[in-house]
Amino acid sequence: MNFRGVWYGRTAGVIRFAAVCLFAATLSACAGKANNDTYSLSASPQVEGPNSTSKQILVPEPTALKALDSEQVVIRLSPSEIQYLAASQWSDRLPKMVQAKLVQAFENTGKVGGVGKPGEGLAIDYQVISEIRAFEIATEGADTAIVEIFAKILNDRNGTVRAQKSFRATVPVRGSGNAAFVAALDAAFADVSAEIVAWTLKAI
Repeated sequence: MNFRGVWYGRTAGVIRFAAVCLFAATLSACAGKANNDTYSLSASPQVEGPNSTSKQILVPEPTALKALDSEQVVIRLSPSEIQYLAASQWSDRLPKMVQAKLVQAFENTGKVGGVGKPGEGLAIDYQVISEIRAFEIATEGADTAIVEIFAKILNDRNGTVRAQKSFRATVPVRGSGNAAFVAALDAAFADVSAEIVAWTLKAI
């Protein structure tokens, strides 16, 4: 596999990594073009659920640990060791991309009165607050995309939690190369986002 390593707690590895980054940045500047292939999430799942057209939903940006709160594609070698996929990046910070796609998934249902992000001026009934717990390729055994998002529905009128649940999907990587890893992650996220939207429609 073609991974760029981030080895925590290994000084020599960090020094080598910094040197490689500096060399890669120099080459990129000389060539006058971006060094990484850039990917986005294309998932737009079809969701079934009851109509809640009288309700308006706010989707804040999900929280995530620093390893996931970036443009890097995470590869997990073991429970305590990660690397980033070489020559690849997301088109934006992962939490921001997930937020945008969740908003789009709610909009596509046509089953809510309104959905938006903070600052858009909606009169909110519920917030869908989420935490990205996993968004990675696991390499122990067969390469597998894992996406796990914890979500809670907050009643914006009284501050109480209406429901909360963890959503997880796994999709095997089919083929080889960076595009295959990203396609598996995209498919896993499509499953998770569809479940979150359907669950929310039923809960509100």
